[in-house]
Amino acid sequence: MSVVKTEDNVNLYVKDWGQGRPVLLMHGWPLSADSFDDLSMAIANAGMRAIAYDRRGFGRSDQPWNGYDYNTLSDDLAAVMDQTGAKDATLLGFSMGGGEVARYMSRHGGRNVQQTILISSVVPYLLKTDDNPKGVDQGVFDSMTQGMKDDRAKFWTSFFKDFYGEGMLSHPVSDEVLEWSRNVAMQASLKATLDCAAAFATTDFRADLSAFRVPTLIVHGNKDKTVPIDVSARQASLRIAGSSLLEYEGAPHGLLATHKQRIIEDVLNFLKTSSAVGRDSQGRAA
Repeated sequence: MSVVKTEDNVNLYVKDWGQGRPVLLMHGWPLSADSFDDLSMAIANAGMRAIAYDRRGFGRSDQPWNGYDYNTLSDDLAAVMDQTGAKDATLLGFSMGGGEVARYMSRHGGRNVQQTILISSVVPYLLKTDDNPKGVDQGVFDSMTQGMKDDRAKFWTSFFKDFYGEGMLSHPVSDEVLEWSRNVAMQASLKATLDCAAAFATTDFRADLSAFRVPTLIVHGNKDKTVPIDVSARQASLRIAGSSLLEYEGAPHGLLATHKQRIIEDVLNFLKTSSAVGRDSQGRAA
């Protein structure tokens, strides 16, 4: 474990495993870097370096009052890359973490990035608007906010059932995984939890997608109730030039747990593909 200090003096908890070409992993809301442990081990065992960190306000990182907008979060990612010496890296964002990938590619010019991976990602734009008719109604997010304010611990019970696709006849994960997820969610500050929910619900990444000029893998379950595929992965695949979309039939949002082995295989296969993208003198994708 190591700690990275951001520009505004926030300490981020970092897990840095293995050696070789770096893979930076940004976790989903409201979890932590621990949600990547299985994938990180597989990456390290495959001769690469897995760098996963707790987003500010979550897990073991500091819990400041401010900084839960995507500009700041992408700057935090830049700090992690700089201070770990990550170059020719792959950026992998799960759910909310996909937004950090998108904003880093535009705000930081894709510096030192060789590949990108979006899993169950919120990119490009979740909120329903006149020019985004397939989006999610604002009322859904308002209801989530009220539920967290009323009884955050209770809210997670129903949230994670949808997250992992739990139902009367479907039990993709164990009761222990559900319990662990609720416990990790409660480690985050309430302020970070609410502010990040507002950020991923309302941030429009459509303009950021033209900055993706590296090979990009998009993975999404077509029964995702948390981030519906029609407004996310299918739109992103149309807007990111040369991207590849893998749709998991009947799969929910929490693919890192529900489809763990398949995710590992698909991610490792993509990581092993060569990149022919050129770079400028600053390490930016050409």
